Amino acid sequence: MNYSIFIVKIVKSPEQSFFEDDTSVTEVLVQFPQFLNKNYVDIFQISVWGSLAHDVAQYYKINDYLIIEGSLSLRENNLDTFRTKKDKELEFTVSKLYPFLLNNKNSNNLTSTFKDIPF
Repeated sequence: MNYSIFIVKIVKSPEQSFFEDDTSVTEVLVQFPQFLNKNYVDIFQISVWGSLAHDVAQYYKINDYLIIEGSLSLRENNLDTFRTKKDKELEFTVSKLYPFLLNNKNSNNLTSTFKDIPF
């Protein structure tokens, strides 16, 4: 496992699920922002646990950019093997998360607390 910090863009709506002991996990498909090579897209999944998982599912939407901090790991690919030849895929477990660029239409209730503060 490697501890890392990335800026990512959400490409699929967060999906929240619960375990029997009421532990929540939210899984989100994200991609790295591409500036130079626009033909290459690197998409991977992040997992957010606990109370932070509820906040991610409630406030963050598609096309929001986040700064994520956490642990990288490789896991076996459980997707259809006919579509992709990857046998392992990257998974990122988030320990801290910060909003970077938010789509204002979807996240007014998150950013409304900051709009009256002069900078």
